[in-house]
Amino acid sequence: MQANRSIHILKEISIVQANNLKSSKKVSFYQVFKRMMDLFIASIGIVITLPLILLFAILIRIDSPGSPFYVQQRVGKNGKCFRLIKLRSMRMDAEKDGEKWAEINDPRITKIGAFIRKTRIDELPQLFSVLKGDMSIIGPRPERPSFTEQFSKEIDGFSNRLLVKPGLTGLAQVNGGYDITPREKLTYDLQYINNVTFSLEMKILVKTIKVVLTGEGAR
Repeated sequence: MQANRSIHILKEISIVQANNLKSSKKVSFYQVFKRMMDLFIASIGIVITLPLILLFAILIRIDSPGSPFYVQQRVGKNGKCFRLIKLRSMRMDAEKDGEKWAEINDPRITKIGAFIRKTRIDELPQLFSVLKGDMSIIGPRPERPSFTEQFSKEIDGFSNRLLVKPGLTGLAQVNGGYDITPREKLTYDLQYINNVTFSLEMKILVKTIKVVLTGEGAR
């Protein structure tokens, strides 16, 4: 983590404010529209990226022993848990000493893993979770139950992230990637939740595609 990183922490959105926002007719309509967009983008995305997912699954299997896929419980909207699937970017024994937050130049990351994390290719299998309805294309990244519980106790407002569906990519990911703290991620997540618009989501999506294609902006 960069110790001297300076970031202005936005005011938290209260549960009451977020629930009032959520219940409005305007937001209800947008949620329907957002779901339709999720289904459209995920369907097209799966067709386009399935060969890429299979290719990297083979490369991962060659690069390091074990399953090329990483399956884990994550916390979704309203605290409901679901199974998240990623292309494996770390060694199979990465958590033999317990759960650990990923860090810069993490020694557990494999050679292929470094590339797919930089380009976000490791996240592509989650398009199936979007299709299923557990996730959205854009939203706060889902955390593990243990981390969610820990951060909810340590960071005021962290549980507000659970008021919306988790996303395959989000404002935090295109503004810092893996190189930001949970508090910094929360800042971006709350900014997204409080100011979500079609325009903002398209900006996040375009920037995400740019990262996937060029690696630019990935950290």
